[in-house]
Amino acid sequence: MSFALKNPSELVGRIGVTSKETLLLVDAPEPLERLLAATRTEQEPLEAVTQERLRAVKEEFDAVLVWREDRVGSEALLAAAVKRVRPAGALWVVTAMRKVMGPRTPAAHRLELRDLEKAFAKPGLRLDREARFSAWHVGYRFVKT
Repeated sequence: MSFALKNPSELVGRIGVTSKETLLLVDAPEPLERLLAATRTEQEPLEAVTQERLRAVKEEFDAVLVWREDRVGSEALLAAAVKRVRPAGALWVVTAMRKVMGPRTPAAHRLELRDLEKAFAKPGLRLDREARFSAWHVGYRFVKT
């Protein structure tokens, strides 16, 4: 996937994860992974995995960021991601916006905010904030209530 991050210098601040907090990225595109890795210390490097490798991750993190456009198969991925978030942590889900052209996933199959709110209601997560990641992508941050 090739695209430009929206205001990369401000994006790190909008995500709100300090270099002292643990961070797990799931299926994040390489430009975002590079940007966030540059803000980390050797003591707290980020961990980046694919959806297929998420089950092998046993630790909990202060923040988990999942990049997911497609609704298909997202339920299991989101449930696994929730299990990796510490009780006081945050879960970011970045998805393609519905009314934009460009992402590889057709609009009818895109993961939407209402899908996320439904998936996170049972584990007690609520929408805390949102941020633009690119011209086509928006991220939603969920925290425990």
